[in-house]
Amino acid sequence: MLQMFSPNGRIHLHHHRRWLPTKLPYPLPLFTVIWMLVFGSIFAWQTNSVDVIRHFGRMAPLRLPVPKLRPVVFNLADFDAAGDGKTMNTGAFERAVEAISRLANSGGGQLNVPRGRWLTAPFNITSHITIFLEEGAVLLGIQDESYWPLLRPLPSYGYGREHMGPRYGSLIHGQHLKDVVITGHNGIIDGQGQSWWTKYKNKLLNYTRGPLVQFMWSRDIVISNITLRNSPFWTIHPYDCKNVTLSGLTILAPLHEAPNTDGIDPDSCQNMLIENCFISVGDDGIAIKSGWDQYGIAYGRPSSNILIRNVTLRSIISAGLSIGSEMSGGVANVTAENILIFESRRGVRIKTAPGRGGYIRGIEFRNLTLDNVRTGIVIKTDYNEHADAGFDPQALPVIEGISFEGVRGRGVRVPVRMHGSQEIPVHGVKFKDVSIGISYKKKRIFQCSYVEGRVVGPVFPAPCEDLDLYDEEGRLVKRATHKNDIAEVDYDG
Repeated sequence: MLQMFSPNGRIHLHHHRRWLPTKLPYPLPLFTVIWMLVFGSIFAWQTNSVDVIRHFGRMAPLRLPVPKLRPVVFNLADFDAAGDGKTMNTGAFERAVEAISRLANSGGGQLNVPRGRWLTAPFNITSHITIFLEEGAVLLGIQDESYWPLLRPLPSYGYGREHMGPRYGSLIHGQHLKDVVITGHNGIIDGQGQSWWTKYKNKLLNYTRGPLVQFMWSRDIVISNITLRNSPFWTIHPYDCKNVTLSGLTILAPLHEAPNTDGIDPDSCQNMLIENCFISVGDDGIAIKSGWDQYGIAYGRPSSNILIRNVTLRSIISAGLSIGSEMSGGVANVTAENILIFESRRGVRIKTAPGRGGYIRGIEFRNLTLDNVRTGIVIKTDYNEHADAGFDPQALPVIEGISFEGVRGRGVRVPVRMHGSQEIPVHGVKFKDVSIGISYKKKRIFQCSYVEGRVVGPVFPAPCEDLDLYDEEGRLVKRATHKNDIAEVDYDG
């Protein structure tokens, strides 16, 4: 069949009869030889292909291209660094930061950290910097605490968080900065915190442990697309910062025997976004703070305007998401949506005590999923851990305007445990569209005391009688009885 193209674009098909000779002009053995040659060629090609695949399998993985995010780009290796996991590279980091600091008026600079294991002591960074951790890059914090500098106590925490006096600095540290980016192709910052946890447990440290990454009095900070693990103490601690974005992070620490390894602790911060993160640590996944007792009251900087979304959290020891207990400067206007908390002791927890002062108000939880969580929602007003004996027991915090909408769960022992007190009542709580599968078959698993608020529409399990009941159209169905008693439950909140 022939295909013919005519000037008008049509295709014409013409069939021609094929004539075959009545006798084959070549003997059969010739066809046999041709067939063997074809089969042998195919076999040889397959063998060579396997060898090629094996060869490429032994090659180093392909290196992802590193984007140019600043006008000037440096490579850590250009500063005599060695990524062998043994050589100290603190000087190389410091020289790179110094070079970038001279570019502030021309858009700053980018420091690429290539594949390798880069051991370093703590170092400070500068404004207008991008640190890019390539795939396979691991930044290792040295375990010898003598290399870690001592800093003054945080002004809103008094004389120290774990010990009175100075505190250790963070592995990556910065003060009074702006326009800072730490990102990459899922490179790793590893605090190697195991020795710190052991020394803390055995009371061998004389100063408060330092975070893995800490920025103070800074603005326009972005940390994205990297892994942070094994922090000596809190992992990411922005202190009195504005305009902070934390996105696409994986934060890891052992679930046991890794004390106080919180994932992200916004502390007296405003305008902050935390999104698309996976956090599995040895303490709170996220803990929003604003200072401790009389020192936080005097410092007077709230944490406010914080959005947390699309985050997965796990904490066998503590809570997935906490507010407090250090909240003496106030916490307001926090939204947490599309949150999954799994295999945790508590889901979300608000904790405070007499002496804290401050306030917690305007907190919204939306689309919260609890999977195998011992206690889903906790409000605790007797978390009596204080900076020192100088706190004012009459400094009473205010808790109001806390809403939960779209809560789902399974395997939850106690769905709700909200315990205010006569001194610190809880006002303006709202539950709507809540259905939590329970694993605890006793009564009073939705607990309230000194709580005022409302339930809108159907809620499972049945809510406590301290809350007003409204239908989905907003009509009052039943007024609360406000018993203000505390049920005995096999649970330590």
